[in-house]
Amino acid sequence: MFEFDQYLGFILFLTILTIGFWLLIFLTAILPYWIGGSLMERLKENKKHKQEQEQESV
Repeated sequence: MFEFDQYLGFILFLTILTIGFWLLIFLTAILPYWIGGSLMERLKENKKHKQEQEQESV
């Protein structure tokens, strides 16, 4: 049925396919969530910093 070289090639193909699949899931789901969360956190910090400066100037 399969020779040893063909078996190794098939296992390598499945490994690369699986890694590519999980990388695609990571790039389309987790990465935008991470970037969006960090941007929202930065906006909150900037807003808080501006409010502190306004209170100091009053």
